[in-house]
Amino acid sequence: MNEIEFINRQRKVKVTRELRDMLSLCAETALKSERVPFDTHIDVTFVSDRRIREINREFRDKDAVTDVLSFPMAEFKEGKPAPGTEDELDGDGTLFLGDIVISLERAAAQAEEYGHSFMREACFLCTHSVLHLVGYDHEDDEKSRKTMRKKEEAVLKKIGLAR
Repeated sequence: MNEIEFINRQRKVKVTRELRDMLSLCAETALKSERVPFDTHIDVTFVSDRRIREINREFRDKDAVTDVLSFPMAEFKEGKPAPGTEDELDGDGTLFLGDIVISLERAAAQAEEYGHSFMREACFLCTHSVLHLVGYDHEDDEKSRKTMRKKEEAVLKKIGLAR
C-alpha cells in the first residue's frame, strides 16, 4: 500500500478532501505505472509562492518562484530502484520515497494561464514530482523531457484529467 501524508503550510488556497484524494490517486497511478516494487510513503507539503522561492533558493541556488520541488530519498533510475534499495525499507516494509513541495498559489495561477482546471494542474504537478522521485529527470535532454511528458499525460488520462 502506498501512503501519502499531506502537510498544509499555506493559507491562500483551500485544501479540500477532493484535492487530497485526487493527488493520492495521481501518485498511486504513477507508482503502479512504473511498477515500483515496494509499498511507499511520500510527504506532500503545500506552501506559498514566497516559501517555495525560499526553498528553491536554499536547495537549488535558484532565486525564483517555482511550482513544485521534489526531494528523493531513495535511489531510482527511470522507475527502477537501485540495487540494495530493499535495505532501506522500514519495519513495515515501506520505502520512504521522498518529499514533494507544491505551491498551490502557483498551481492556481498556472491553471488559469494554461486554460484548464486547478485540479488538473495540481495533479500534473504531483505526477511530475512522483516521476522525479522514481528517477526521471527532464533536464538531461529533449528525449528525457518527452519521456516524462508522455508518462505524465498517460497518468492524467487514466484518472480522467486528459487535456
